[in-house]
Amino acid sequence: MPSPIGFDNEKYLAEQSAAILHRIGQFGDKLFLEFGGKLLYDYHAARVLPGYDPNVKMRLLQKLGDQVDVILCIYAGDIEHKKMRADFGISYDADALKLIDDLREWGIEVQAVVITRFEEQPAAVQFKNKLERRGLTVYTHKSTKGYPTHVEMIVSEEGYGANSYIATCKPIVVVTGPGPGSGKLATALSQLYHERKRGVRAGYAKFETFPIWNLTLKHPVNVAYEAATADLRDFNMIDSHHLEAYNLKTVNYNRDVEAFPLLRRIIEKITGEPCPYKSPTDMGVNRVSSGIIDDQAVRAASVQEIIRRHFRYACEYAMGLIDKGTVERASLIMDEIGAKPEDRPVVLPARKAAEQARDRGKGNEGIYCGAALALADGTIITGMNSPTMHASACLILNAAKHLAGIPPSIDLLPKNIIESLTHFKRDVLDGKRLSLDLEETLIALSISGAANPAAQIAVEKLKLIRGCDVHITHIPTPGDEAGLRKLGLNLTCDADFSTRSLFLN
Repeated sequence: MPSPIGFDNEKYLAEQSAAILHRIGQFGDKLFLEFGGKLLYDYHAARVLPGYDPNVKMRLLQKLGDQVDVILCIYAGDIEHKKMRADFGISYDADALKLIDDLREWGIEVQAVVITRFEEQPAAVQFKNKLERRGLTVYTHKSTKGYPTHVEMIVSEEGYGANSYIATCKPIVVVTGPGPGSGKLATALSQLYHERKRGVRAGYAKFETFPIWNLTLKHPVNVAYEAATADLRDFNMIDSHHLEAYNLKTVNYNRDVEAFPLLRRIIEKITGEPCPYKSPTDMGVNRVSSGIIDDQAVRAASVQEIIRRHFRYACEYAMGLIDKGTVERASLIMDEIGAKPEDRPVVLPARKAAEQARDRGKGNEGIYCGAALALADGTIITGMNSPTMHASACLILNAAKHLAGIPPSIDLLPKNIIESLTHFKRDVLDGKRLSLDLEETLIALSISGAANPAAQIAVEKLKLIRGCDVHITHIPTPGDEAGLRKLGLNLTCDADFSTRSLFLN
């Protein structure tokens, strides 16, 4: 049976756009709306809210139409240190370029790019030059003087006033950027300062999808947000400011709750008026809970996401990318909801496939790998590695065969194509790893389809596995990871390596 739909995008869009338009009315002229999370391709939200359109925020901007300007922020340190966006496997600066292109495809131009906390970092300077030479307007903002303790300095010509004013003409200015810490808040408040100096009645609000303020603190969708930010050490908490002001329990996360008293003072200093917000919950315009139509489906999906994060952090730790504390926190979160890794349906079949590969003596370098995929109807497909093919490649071919109704005994890749590729890798490229990874296999499959009708049918069926869950018993090689990502699969893997080699290309 297909997974139940837990989210109604149309209902959400109607309520969310109304909430934003209502918020503009509170200020009069202009609203600087900080967009937290991912503006496009929000796959975390799509995983925990089954049915959620990963691009629904862009649909929201289109619904608001010609009332929106967009400012994109990126932290200079993230450019310098090549911080990565894991779901795309690209750096934050590349993600910013992709976001600009994606917005254009949706008919929305970026008004300006702001490089925040800019200190002439060489990579940031290069990034600025690249954008300007392609006709984009780029501003650089240094760290705000006096932040976070000296409000008089922050709200002065030496603080926010030292930043260049970015001219905008629409009543809604969306301030967005790749990842947390991109400088969105500082940019929005800097603009608020300049607008107020110009006599424009502007205000600030925040649009953050998670945590969902009007669900319970320990609702799995909110716990899944904690798991997603375990590396940042974020945690959800009851908004004490909201509780005190309204005697209502709402959920926010620690950094917003802790920073609110300072933010309120800054807003009051900028506007010369009492802050319209009594809590960080008040600042938000999030109406995502209005789209939840099946709470049980959302809870089940969120538990799966928590398990998925556990696997991801374990692998990142094995690769030296994070510290042990992040892994331990992810494990504690999983324990807190009473889940275990094997509750992910594809985990045990993948491990069983690896055992079968070992029993048959198939593998590379004496290492045996298994993979499993859960189709939309719940059918589990497995694959194992062999001297000619990686486990991921075998898995996808098996899934394509199943969906196309092709008997397992029929080979989609003729022997001569595999031999030709092996010869090319060994004798022409002087390669050491001769078995085909997933990306190579997909290319070979598409070529085979020109002469093999069965292969062509299998290629077309690959569209049906997008969004399916996959588990493999090893950390994927670059070619496997790229192939799985392009197919749109939700991957987890055990924190083991598929080879004894330290260098993989």
